[in-house]
Amino acid sequence: MKHIPRRVEKPWGYELIWAETNEYVGKLLRIQAGEALSLQYHEQKDETIHLLSGEMRFSAGSSVSDLEDINLRAGESFHVSTGTVHRMIAITDCDVLEASTPHLDDVVRLEDRYGRTPADG
Repeated sequence: MKHIPRRVEKPWGYELIWAETNEYVGKLLRIQAGEALSLQYHEQKDETIHLLSGEMRFSAGSSVSDLEDINLRAGESFHVSTGTVHRMIAITDCDVLEASTPHLDDVVRLEDRYGRTPADG
């Protein structure tokens, strides 16, 4: 069955949801250089990201006080298990593939430079 990807504008760029079922979701995230996603965690969602192009600083840990900064380059991946506090900061323009469980609204924002709350998406 043909599926038309859904583009969702974000303050840091956009996401293109190219697969969406009751079992999984596939996204392409375009993050503009210098922009950052929220410092966040998920209560149910489990995801793996793959940096398709660009360079980013990926922060991850079991809590805010336990964050470790990891430099990711094109071709590298990171598994974000449920409950992991994390944030992506684009050093250059980045294209990120994300494969996850279908819990799209499961975002608990701890910090956000754009003033969004957990319900803002």
